Amino acid sequence: MTTIPIEAIRSKKAAGFTRTEGRYPDFREELDELERAGEIVVQRATGDVVEVPTKFGRPKAIQKGHLWHHKSCGQCGHIPGYSTSIFWVMRKLGYDYHDPKDQTSCTAWNYYASATSNAAAQAAVAVRNFAAAYETGYYPLIHCGTSYGHYKEVRHELLAHPELRADVRKVMDKLGKPLVLPEEIVHYSEWFYAMRDEIAAHQVRDLSNIAVTVHPACHYYKLVEGDAIYDPDIYGGQRTAVVTGLAQAVGAEVREYSTWFDCCGFGFRHILVQRDFTRSFSTLRKIERMKEEADPDVVLTHDTGCVTTLDKSQFAAQAHDRNVGVAVLSDAQFAALAMGAHPYKVCQLHWHSADYRPLLRKMGIDPDEAWAEFQEGIAKLERGEKKYLDWDDMD
Repeated sequence: MTTIPIEAIRSKKAAGFTRTEGRYPDFREELDELERAGEIVVQRATGDVVEVPTKFGRPKAIQKGHLWHHKSCGQCGHIPGYSTSIFWVMRKLGYDYHDPKDQTSCTAWNYYASATSNAAAQAAVAVRNFAAAYETGYYPLIHCGTSYGHYKEVRHELLAHPELRADVRKVMDKLGKPLVLPEEIVHYSEWFYAMRDEIAAHQVRDLSNIAVTVHPACHYYKLVEGDAIYDPDIYGGQRTAVVTGLAQAVGAEVREYSTWFDCCGFGFRHILVQRDFTRSFSTLRKIERMKEEADPDVVLTHDTGCVTTLDKSQFAAQAHDRNVGVAVLSDAQFAALAMGAHPYKVCQLHWHSADYRPLLRKMGIDPDEAWAEFQEGIAKLERGEKKYLDWDDMD
């Protein structure tokens, strides 16, 4: 087997691609055919919809409101300000949503990290979640990049293999649910990209002095790549436009660095069995390159594993006096801060490891004052004056 040097791959990518290279068939035609045959139910985008361009030109429909939030287990467990920022921005823009209690994990950890599951089980989990969304009438919005990539692969397999559809239908029949696939599988960062002008219109903080670097998540645009958003006005259409498009819309300066295409280091299986490799790759191949070549105030990305890895790997490198030490946020947290969200009550930056306080100060936020405000709310809980903090406490 011949190994292609990384320099050759980078050179090919730098030269760009044609809009016909690797063109994918429009899977929506297959969805329609299977629905007409009575094999599946297709949930379609409704109401106010924005169409955005994908890599090879196919328009993708992004529904603005009435969304069913497929949350991320990693966000909820390790970066709770990620999810609350998504919800907060939607509330501020006036779009209704449903936060379900019957959603399960996508189980992609099994699929990508250990390979202990099987195709029918993986597909049935995805379809059960889609059916749960369909039953509410709300359209699914996927928070996790891994769930998003996994579900796109599941869709591809279900469309390609009748026997897999039959196996999944048996499972769904036992659950009393239909075999549902959404018209589009939509990642939350695609919604933020589609809504970037509305977000900018509600912006209250000046971010023109903020320099950012962007890490595009592998599971967003390297899996079923023709489904990812590309914009000819952003990187000339040669890289995915989400995150960068949002950062530019709120006035931040996006800076370049050479290893943008590299994984964040998470990589699934090796973060379980070779965590030192993950931390080394994340800091030496990503953070240090960004610091040396772009010197950003913040790294922005759009997946659970990427935020976690790029943020929480830096402490080990700092212990060895490496050139690290830069805040890492999701695009949702960055947008929420631009719109005036509280850094602790909403964005919950105290869950992050890398020092974010210099970034807050450049944004015009006093982190000590904000922390004192957050502690006032905690004190109310400790005194029993409130059972929990609600959305009214977030403003």
